[in-house]
Amino acid sequence: MATLKKFDLTGKEIGSVQVDDALLELSAHPQSIKDYIVAIRNNARQWSASTKVRKEINRTGRKPHPQKGQGRSRQGDLAAPQYKGGGIVFGPRPKFDIHVRINKKERRAAIRTLIAEKIKANQVYILQKTEMDAPKTKLMNAFLHKIMDGKSRRILFLGESKGVDGEMENPNQNLVKSLRNIPKKEYAPVPQINGYELARCQDLVVLETALDEFLSILGAS
Repeated sequence: MATLKKFDLTGKEIGSVQVDDALLELSAHPQSIKDYIVAIRNNARQWSASTKVRKEINRTGRKPHPQKGQGRSRQGDLAAPQYKGGGIVFGPRPKFDIHVRINKKERRAAIRTLIAEKIKANQVYILQKTEMDAPKTKLMNAFLHKIMDGKSRRILFLGESKGVDGEMENPNQNLVKSLRNIPKKEYAPVPQINGYELARCQDLVVLETALDEFLSILGAS
């Protein structure tokens, strides 16, 4: 069975959680994971870059110089692309429907596989739920420095989706604010994680209150 180490905010190891090996056997094809991540990146693009072509340039329509008699090459008008301020040839134009549909089963399989790989590589940690009365960046810095042995790594913190009383506001606001000024440290609720964020981060820190929700992605009851 895989073991997830549990820490408190001081960085002291206070226990561990066992994860059944049967939950880690699910695997998705590497090409399927790649297609899923590429689709996420493509769907995040605005596709709003736009350049003006020759017909959209507002310039005089007269010829720059006579057609014949001066030994120069013939020119139509100053909106031609070879002139400064003229139209752009093969420049970016707004796209209309570029959304890539992601199959739901493939998406779930990719997320499960990426999580399982991090658990097998001992890159998932559990943080004991501790109420923070105010944002404390120095405290979070010391915690990360201790559990990572001073290494600077990209870490994703995962929290629960709702408050204890079913409230929709983020119950970990002080934790999120404590991480804002620390480079390469991000926070997300468990239901909102995606394959791109999982592949990009090197380690996961799961809050104790979100552990059941986190393991349910792997199929735990």
